Amino acid sequence: MDRKQILTEAEQCICRDRQDSYGSPENNFSIIADYWNVYLNGRIEPALDAEDVAILMALMKFGRITSGKVNMDNYIDAIGYVACAGEIVSKGE
Repeated sequence: MDRKQILTEAEQCICRDRQDSYGSPENNFSIIADYWNVYLNGRIEPALDAEDVAILMALMKFGRITSGKVNMDNYIDAIGYVACAGEIVSKGE
């Protein structure tokens, strides 16, 4: 895959497929942050937010990239998570 194909696939995932399945990333990541904060039970301050979830999910993908065989989905998903984080920050979420 070339970089344009990777970006196109990432756009498909975050703007259509995932959006249709899970709703907006801002809302979905906020819900995930709430669950993670309950699990963490105050062990970190400040509490996680939607941007943190997007960045942590991208870091998970980077971990998979460095510890496994080549799987293009990890690259595509990492780009998607970082794009979502950027959108969340730009909206002031």
